[in-house]
Formats: sequence, C-alpha cells, structure tokens
Amino acid sequence: MLKKEYLLCCIILSNPNPKIMKKIFLLFSLVPAVLLGQTKPVKIVRDDANKKVDVLVDGKAFTSYIYPGPDVLKKAVLYPVRTSEGTLITRGWPMDPRPGERIDHPHHVGVWFNYEDVNGHDFWNNSNTPPNPKGVYGTIVHTGIKSVKSGKNKGSIVVTADWLDKDGKLMLKETTTYIFQGTDKQRITDRITTLTAADKEVLFKDVKDGTFAIRLARQLEHPSTKAEIFTDASGVATKVPSLDNAGITGSYRNKEGIEGEDTWAKRSDWVNLRGKIGEEKISVAIIDHPKNVGYPTYWHSRGYGLFSANPLGQKAFSNGKDILNFKLVPNQSTTFRFRLVVTSGEVSDTEMNSLTVDFAKVQ
Repeated sequence: MLKKEYLLCCIILSNPNPKIMKKIFLLFSLVPAVLLGQTKPVKIVRDDANKKVDVLVDGKAFTSYIYPGPDVLKKAVLYPVRTSEGTLITRGWPMDPRPGERIDHPHHVGVWFNYEDVNGHDFWNNSNTPPNPKGVYGTIVHTGIKSVKSGKNKGSIVVTADWLDKDGKLMLKETTTYIFQGTDKQRITDRITTLTAADKEVLFKDVKDGTFAIRLARQLEHPSTKAEIFTDASGVATKVPSLDNAGITGSYRNKEGIEGEDTWAKRSDWVNLRGKIGEEKISVAIIDHPKNVGYPTYWHSRGYGLFSANPLGQKAFSNGKDILNFKLVPNQSTTFRFRLVVTSGEVSDTEMNSLTVDFAKVQ
C-alpha cells in the first residue's frame, strides 16, 4: 500500500497549480492515516488456558483481552495497553505493581466498561476490596468468545458477558465487538457494546462513575500539588495522596480547546491526553460516537489518572441542569460505541477531528 507522504508527492508532481495543491494538502491533513493504506497487520491469538486473547499489531504486543473470572476481576478488561514503541500506558497496580504508582481505586484496571448504579447495583466500584463492604455490588461475568479474526488491516474479537446482581441473577446480556487497527505510530481500538435487558426493566440511575474508562500510568497523570479525597455515590471517601511529580507530564485537551482538569464535567466529542514517558511523547484519546445515548458525553477526566467518558451520568456533571436516568424495558437493547486512540507522538486537533469523523461512520 502507498504511504501517505509518497501518495501526496505523486499528486504534487502531477498538479503544479499552487491553489489546487493547497486544497489537496488540506484535504490530506484531514484524512486519518488508517484510510490511506498505512495500516499494519493485526494478529489475534487466543490463549484459553490463561483466560486471555492477545492482540499484536505489526507483530508487536499491543494489549490483551483478559477474563480471569470474578475471583480476580469483577469484569473483563483490556490490559495492559502499550504504545507502538512498547511503552506501557496503563497503571500496573493492582495486577502488576510498578514503583511510584498510586494504589487507590483497586477497581481501576486497564480499559473497561461498566456503571456505578444499575438497578441499585454498583458495577463500577466492585473489586475484591470494595470501598464499602456493605454496598450492593453487581458483577460482569465473561461467558464466551464468539469469534476472533486477524487481518492485514484490522483484527477483531467478539465476546459475551452477563451482568449479574448480588444474588447472581441476570440483569443484562452483553455482546461486545473490539476492532483493532494500527499504523507505525498509532493504535486504535473501537469498542462496540450492546446491552440487552433480561426479564425486568433496567434503570441506569444518573450517577457520576461510568462508563468507558482507562486508568493511566503514573507518568501520564497531571502533576498533583496536594492530596485529594474523592467520594462515591454511597458517601465512601478514597484518599488520593500527593506524590513526587518528577516525570509527571499529563494534560487533557478537548475538542473545544479546554485544557487540563477543566475538561472534567464538560461535554465534548473527544478528549485527548498528552504527555511523555521517558523521552517518548504520547497521546491517549477517547472519542464519543453520535449514536450513543447522552451524546456528546460528559467527561470524567481526573488528573490522578482516571480517564472516562460517561454519557449516562449527567446530573453530577451539570449541577442538576441535565438529568438522564436511562431505562431499558425487558428485552430492549442499546449499543455504546467508543474509540480509544493511542499514539507514539503528538496528535493535533485537526487529526483528532478527522479520527472522530471516521469513527462516526462505524455502525
């Protein structure tokens, strides 16, 4: 396949008119690399014995879908996540602790999708050490791998899961498709999750903690100047201490140009976290989809490393101006679509907007 730069040079040589070339150059700047044939082969490898599916882009480890069971995790996750250079961008703790990390919120593992209040059950905060031992927790149990597919340009995994209440009764059936693609410097994951209510109405109460999220490596956090205390919907507080800020470089930016932790509680099509690990510049971006409930989503973008899009939680982010309380009647379905873009290097607003337009085409 032709490289973007080579293809552009060919057009320049055949079109010397400066006005025409200006328009062509602008057009090329708006087209994602994934649309210009620079994508790399994606290999998907099942490892049933270790309860995971590995994802390799251009022969390099990118991430794994892991489903160790509710005795270890209360939901399946993508973990760990790497850049094209092999740099880990997800926090290691509690699965694989690394020096200097925070050890708060044990339910923040890798990349995940769940919610804080579904028919009164907290799926978000559930772990083997939940913040409130008396809380009512739900568990998402992996039930199967429907397909895995490798490809020259893309790879995919289709999995199923059950959302269970505290007594193990079915609340929701989940089918999720992960689509992976990548270039020399970029890795893209599209998560398409369909939730179907079982035999009872399901209420996603409007709360703060949800829905599609990643917990970032320490170096990609915002520098912290003081200890923080974060309180969940049950009034349970978690202390997040101030740590050494050496090498801590993260900074959020959304589509509207709002920077840093001010992106929290704002609606936007996308948020892009920029930072460095060692000498490598890194971008980690999440993109919302126009067909999602609550679009454009509010953002739960915390400086301490939690990076989350929550289209179902609106009241807390808007000081009561917006309230959703989304419901599914028995057997009704809804689909959520999110894109995660991990780049070794910088990603401009123009490139982010291009990736967003491209993602909107995903059904």
